[in-house]
Amino acid sequence: MKRSDITLHARHRDKLQALLANPQGHEGAAYMLLGKSEISQDPWDLEPRSRYTSYEVIEIPHADRVDASRNHVTWNTNSFAQLCRRAQEEGLVPAIIHSHPGGYDGFSAQDDSNERDLFTMMKNRNGPEARLISIVQVGDDLYRARVWEDDETPLLCQRVSCVGTKLEVQALDAPKTSEALSRQALAFGPEVNTRLKQLSVGVVGCGGTGSPVIQLLARLGVGRIVVIDEDVVEHSNLNRLYGATRQDADNAVSKVDVMAREVKRMGLDVEIRAMNGWVDAPHIRDALKSCDVIFGCTDDHAGRLYLNRLAHFYLIPVIDVGLVLMPREDGEAGLLEMAARVSVLFPTSACHGCRGTVDRVRAREEDLQRSNPAEYERQKTEAYVRGAGNPAPSVVTFTSEAATMAVNELIAGLVDFRGNGGWSWQRYRKLDKGFERTQAAQPRADCSVCGSEEYWGLGDVEPFLDRIG
Repeated sequence: MKRSDITLHARHRDKLQALLANPQGHEGAAYMLLGKSEISQDPWDLEPRSRYTSYEVIEIPHADRVDASRNHVTWNTNSFAQLCRRAQEEGLVPAIIHSHPGGYDGFSAQDDSNERDLFTMMKNRNGPEARLISIVQVGDDLYRARVWEDDETPLLCQRVSCVGTKLEVQALDAPKTSEALSRQALAFGPEVNTRLKQLSVGVVGCGGTGSPVIQLLARLGVGRIVVIDEDVVEHSNLNRLYGATRQDADNAVSKVDVMAREVKRMGLDVEIRAMNGWVDAPHIRDALKSCDVIFGCTDDHAGRLYLNRLAHFYLIPVIDVGLVLMPREDGEAGLLEMAARVSVLFPTSACHGCRGTVDRVRAREEDLQRSNPAEYERQKTEAYVRGAGNPAPSVVTFTSEAATMAVNELIAGLVDFRGNGGWSWQRYRKLDKGFERTQAAQPRADCSVCGSEEYWGLGDVEPFLDRIG
């Protein structure tokens, strides 16, 4: 059976804790519906993998509860049958959750028996391809999970993650970390290196901000990094691509290959995968769905909107990096605006559209240019699209500062070194004025991405990310 992982949204974890709590210390129980994503080939082990994402927490009706004590909890199956029906109708996976307040870390023999009966009931109703997730809450905040795909032996989930303003990963095996990171542990505690080593991180875009992001992630000790870009090294960008050489530009070496080469040269035991292509390419989807966090380091508006949706469908935080260097309008040297922006995209935060950080018209033009170049050129001639402008200014110290801001958000989500609850949803730094502010934006009620919970944690749908065209 394939490897499986569970990701909980923090708001679902909090609701579960409330439902499972009992003043007498008795076991509690609840239901959940989860989205499912199938990864045909994980980029790290090249094996298939399933990810399950929390979609809805459902309280078991009081009338269905039979008995509970410090060692067991029972309920009748009326509400479970309704759960199975909803799962089948909505393309979701049902889950049963119960607590072990006494701290027993695992599934008991009684759990095995009860769950096998429930799985058989569900399979008889929903068909042979049906799956059942079982989750146990150990104490207050430790979770174990498994997947029933047949009547014999359930498959233990290797990881249970929880994502909100922080990123928490609970894994069955703790990875070995490098001794080269010992001083980092002095700053944030010994657990930080383990947390970083457990992560799989995607970086979309290997240019001015992406290349320093990759360097910083590797030197922090992130366990696995997948880098995605479709461009090659050119002489005009040598000054801001970390690790790139004149020879790379002469030979038009792909940016992702340069990034992979330089990370391997560090010798810090970081696994890195290089993938050529635009973010929407089918062969890149598995890689993105396999990540715990994604850095959006592209100036492509269509790509940003794509990652914006992916964050909501798959509960994968996207840390998006933006840089504004606005030249003078009179053509003279100098900049009217110098600013760096870092946004964390995730359900309950406003999306790119609601924050106004993406130009939707430009995104449509980019999609047209990519999918139908001839039509794009025709529309540009007739002034229906704006077309590409002059090259944007770029200063390596500014791009590097933006990259550092972004990677620091990842650290804040792991160890909360700022003491304000984890990462900030959006930071805006005026590079010329020397000040920074956080910005808040509320999701619009009419926004199809962040204004409704319809897509949050839904996982795989057809068409992909519910995108038409």
